Amino acid sequence: MTTVSEDLTTLGRLDDEDLASLDAWWRASNYLTIGQIYLQGNPLLRRPLTPEDIKPRLLGHWGTSPGLSLIYAHVSRLVKRTGQQAIYLAGPGHGGPALVAAGYLEGTYSEIYPAVSQDENGMLRLFRQFSAPGGIPSHVSVTTPGSIHEGGELGYVLVHAFGAVMDNPDLIAVAVVGDGEAETGPLEGSWKGISFLNPRRDGAVLPILHLNGAKIAGPTVLARKDPAEVRSLLWGHGYEIIEVEGDDLPGMHHRLAAALAGAWARIREIQQAARGGDWDGTRPRWPLVILRSPKGWTGPDKVDGVQVAGTWRAHQVPLSGVKDDPDHLAILERWLRSYRPEELFDETGAPVALIRDAGPEGDLRMSASPHANGGRLTRELDLPAFRDYAVDVPRPAELRAESTRRLGEFMRDIYRRNPETFRLFCPDETNSNRLGAVFEASDRGFMERVTDADVQIGRDGRVMEVLSEHNCHGWLEGYTLTGRHGMFATYEAFAMVSASQTVQHGKWLQEAKALPWRAKVPSLNILLTSTAWRNDHNGFSHQGPGLIQVVLTQRGDVARVYLPPDANTLLSVADHCFRSRSYINLIVIDKQPQLQWLTMDEAIEHAARGAGIWDWAGTDDGTTDPDIVLACAGDVVTMETVAAAQILREKLPGLKVRVVNVVDLMTLIRPKDHPHGMNETMFTELFTNTVDVVFSFHGYPGAIHQLVHGRPDADRFRVRGFIEQGTTTTPFDMTVRNRASRYHLVMDAINNSKRLPRGATELKAWCQSQLDRHERYVVEHLEDMPEVRDWVLGDWATRG
Repeated sequence: MTTVSEDLTTLGRLDDEDLASLDAWWRASNYLTIGQIYLQGNPLLRRPLTPEDIKPRLLGHWGTSPGLSLIYAHVSRLVKRTGQQAIYLAGPGHGGPALVAAGYLEGTYSEIYPAVSQDENGMLRLFRQFSAPGGIPSHVSVTTPGSIHEGGELGYVLVHAFGAVMDNPDLIAVAVVGDGEAETGPLEGSWKGISFLNPRRDGAVLPILHLNGAKIAGPTVLARKDPAEVRSLLWGHGYEIIEVEGDDLPGMHHRLAAALAGAWARIREIQQAARGGDWDGTRPRWPLVILRSPKGWTGPDKVDGVQVAGTWRAHQVPLSGVKDDPDHLAILERWLRSYRPEELFDETGAPVALIRDAGPEGDLRMSASPHANGGRLTRELDLPAFRDYAVDVPRPAELRAESTRRLGEFMRDIYRRNPETFRLFCPDETNSNRLGAVFEASDRGFMERVTDADVQIGRDGRVMEVLSEHNCHGWLEGYTLTGRHGMFATYEAFAMVSASQTVQHGKWLQEAKALPWRAKVPSLNILLTSTAWRNDHNGFSHQGPGLIQVVLTQRGDVARVYLPPDANTLLSVADHCFRSRSYINLIVIDKQPQLQWLTMDEAIEHAARGAGIWDWAGTDDGTTDPDIVLACAGDVVTMETVAAAQILREKLPGLKVRVVNVVDLMTLIRPKDHPHGMNETMFTELFTNTVDVVFSFHGYPGAIHQLVHGRPDADRFRVRGFIEQGTTTTPFDMTVRNRASRYHLVMDAINNSKRLPRGATELKAWCQSQLDRHERYVVEHLEDMPEVRDWVLGDWATRG
């Protein structure tokens, strides 16, 4: 690798050969970009363009593409000269054709997709497939070699970049931030990533803020601000600002080469000082490049007398109606020929040697970097035996424990055994969520100043806490996509802050599964605790199980939702999730002390099956169908369901009640719709084909109806769940307000059973009287009734 001193003297200077190579590569990339947007024939302009050469639908984005290509060309030169491992993240993801062109020029694209060969036929296929049926999307999508960031939903380029370099000391993530993207909330909050980056252990992020002045229909905020204000903003975040501006050539090549050389030299100085022992631990001032170049640079200056270049009109397709407008067709041909394609591609259509030799080779090509196909680098986690953290459960519902505390102990030892490949990401709530045992293995990571009042926080910490769901979620995405493992833990209601990130990551994983060359990556594991049912102290704003509904909409090949009812089941589920690949694993369980139900052996079997009958909780002997099935999924609602079954056993002993608990929510789906879906035989064994089911669910009731759609007589499922009733109240009152309490479930059982023994009417009246009594009691005593608050199952629940 080039040393810093060598860089300062040579790397930032372009000789004639450098300049010719860079400029040829850039022109070729621009040519290929325009060809993808416009052409379905005549890819090398062997003859004049005709309307038949033009695509019937013109899709794509030109405006940001020349800037993206310019940056790519110069970073590739830096990589070739220095041997630096780098990946390229394009925040303006709609500059997809530019990144596809880059992979094509580097040869990676043809290696992965042999039909898109480096010749005239391959170029034609490259053009025709772009944003077309049977082809590829218009963004820097999962189909684009070298990408870990699509950029379709703006705002996440920096969080993905920072996650990618954590525990990845040899990597630089070049993150291009579009000035439209810079207006988003997630991006605005992500500049602070350098406050958590340790130069001794982590790699580096080089943000390049590309200000081309406009978004889709108007100016951007940072482009119109006084440059001094922009410098002050970014300086305040801790960056050393390097600015490049203009549209003159070759001047822009010289200035950008010098800027990148200076940035790389500064990064190496920081890292060498930190890794060589000459470092006092102070957060370094990392470099950041501001690149100002015109939107749609090198494209048509004016069209029909209207200014296009340098304005929002260049954002997408600057020439419309080309197929039917001879004048526009002529402008397009002049535009394409301005890049002199005859100098860039040989007689076969392959890039000439000047272009082929411009960048690095092998895995150093950014489009071929193994870091951007992280499954190639993934190491298996060294997991401790989760059985060692078991809760001793002599009888169901006798002992109370904080289930997530055992998970914290499990993760503490995962940290110890995997010091470079595992992290927890949590918005300032690790202790609150009872996961604080991890601090026995690692402090919180923090590169800003630390005071004597701070506890378990410092530069060497690897527990990542920042009060931003977007940052935590995005850091974990970048971390897993580059081959490492982790978990994002947050309060349940506030997982909706980053829910769209969950959706986008799911889409990425779904598409990656269809690409044989994409290696499987560690799963995105999300733990939701401080749940809706036990946020009685915080109130309505903290009560919302919506992320379950979001994940259920994902395709079955990536989406998993687990609702473990106790600590031992949680440990079994977590071990499975940490071992899994290319899934979104959503685990939902509360942090408060809760009744424990299953021994570790029982929990392992239960989690493996995904659902099962709790014989000890019901009165069903299994010889004939029960009179009613009480089903449950979720910790609090499981307690209410078992309590309801106990009431029915004691007060209506002639009623045959079956209790079914569901851990893996996806088992309810038909097997043809989800790989975890239980077969018809098992479904019938649990729920029968005809008996009514009263299903008590942690989330919104409609989710269960969605899941059992297509099952035998699905209308027999009566679901209780969260119905947006809540406030600051008592724990049991939350179930009452949402009509999911044990008393409601007993009345539902009576109302829906096809056979009722004597005493049912009296029991319904008693349940209503208990609800009335509860309402008076909580107002007077400010706590739940003792028989509810201190409820345990009793001696009769001995396992057979």
